[in-house]
Amino acid sequence: MTAAQSSCLIRLDDLVRCGQPDRPAVTFRDETLTYAELADQVARAAAGLRGLGLRRGERVVVYLEKRLETVVAFLAVSAAGGVFVPVNPVFRPAQVGHVLADCAARVLITSPERHHAVLGELDRLSELRHVVLVGGQDEDTAPSWESLCTAEPLADGADSADGVIDVDVAAILYTSGSTGKPKGVVLSHRNMLAGAASVAGYLRHTSDDTVLSVLPLSFDAGFSQLSTALIAGAHVVLVNYLMPREVVRLVARHRVTALTCVPPLWLQLVAAKWPPEARAGLRYFANTGGHLPQHLLTRLRETFPNAAPYLMYGLTEAFRSTYLDPAEVDRRPGSIGKAIPNAEVLVVRPDGTVAAPGEHGEIVHRGALVALGYWNDPARTAQRFRPYPPGDGPVRAEPAVWSGDVAYRDEEGFLYFVGRTDDMIKTSGYRVSPTEVEEVAYATGLVAEAVAIGVPDERLGQEVVLVVTAPDGGETCDTGTLTKALAEELPAYMVPKRILVRDELPRSGNGKFDRGEVRRSVLG
Repeated sequence: MTAAQSSCLIRLDDLVRCGQPDRPAVTFRDETLTYAELADQVARAAAGLRGLGLRRGERVVVYLEKRLETVVAFLAVSAAGGVFVPVNPVFRPAQVGHVLADCAARVLITSPERHHAVLGELDRLSELRHVVLVGGQDEDTAPSWESLCTAEPLADGADSADGVIDVDVAAILYTSGSTGKPKGVVLSHRNMLAGAASVAGYLRHTSDDTVLSVLPLSFDAGFSQLSTALIAGAHVVLVNYLMPREVVRLVARHRVTALTCVPPLWLQLVAAKWPPEARAGLRYFANTGGHLPQHLLTRLRETFPNAAPYLMYGLTEAFRSTYLDPAEVDRRPGSIGKAIPNAEVLVVRPDGTVAAPGEHGEIVHRGALVALGYWNDPARTAQRFRPYPPGDGPVRAEPAVWSGDVAYRDEEGFLYFVGRTDDMIKTSGYRVSPTEVEEVAYATGLVAEAVAIGVPDERLGQEVVLVVTAPDGGETCDTGTLTKALAEELPAYMVPKRILVRDELPRSGNGKFDRGEVRRSVLG
């Protein structure tokens, strides 16, 4: 089955039927599931989840590193009629607790080690009914993942997700929000399948491809690596990234043809030694999650001379938005390309009219990939998801994503990214909330005032810089102790690379911190 044939797909778990039964579907370490084996495990796990009482639309949080069970869990939740919620493995316990509480999770699927780390967060979760442990079992916890998967699948023709249709919720992906807490982007089966078909189409995935899954599956681009492989009947190889040499080894071992990374990861990989057997089979390399510097693109093309470069732009609220055709890379340096298939991407003025070529405006994405909104946050949903074109017309317009990103287009319609209209920090392929960093800094008691900003960094896209004043009554701030305290509470990518101490922080006329002035003082 190819991406072009995907119109018959209704739910995400239908992906298990996209490949030939005996062809490899997913590999982790030395274990591979064929499409037939993947379908069987998904059916059994779905039956086990239904046996736990999971009902249509209920949320299941999956807090695991990449492994075969993680993929099976996602698809099994879909097959059971539930909504899967992947949690970034680097999230700290408080962030995991927020996700569990915010989405009112009924089931948590995790490992014994991760379960132990978040035990303190679980006591306050009245909605959570079951914890399922992968690779072990606590005395007071039942069932284990292994016992869950011994359930007999439903007979042929029966459907455990009876009644679920393509516009129902399939997943909630949590990403940092401007209020400081991770916010959940709600995606339908239609969103995710249309996105997979579109991306697999322009990347020209076939059943002969082997895709190395390097990015986190909780990241929209990371999940796309999985879904675009499966929808084309291709083979996806999972890796929990540790060292560049491991990626090189797996590319050579599995004859990987497709590799997508974010700029900081590309910087590490391009510095590695790539033997001929690792480079020979790569058909394309793709970049997402931030601007790829021109010198880095040049080095990648020198390292992989036979691979086509795909430069992509996207946001979780619309899965993917644009890509630059490899044939245009030399002609249009710096461009993020045009809209992906089955999407419309516009640059608009504040009044909603389309900006002229060369005129800066906000990126607005329309089409089947536009998410349903933010979970449990109607105010932010109404702000970001608005009809386009605005105003009353003869037909009610579907919501579009107003991205908050500024861009312009040239005379031929190619887009060029300019910057963000909000204060979110884009680092290492992640969007980081300044407020979340600041809240943790305040909680340490080591600062009186704190403002987190992003400043340009060639390797990270932006680096997180924290500007603080000394705690009340103190003459200075112990930045070393503060850094250690932040590292204990925040994922590594959110920990400030620099902490700058000031006598006072600038404020605007309404008394708020003037982030623009703070940024200017840091940049000099």
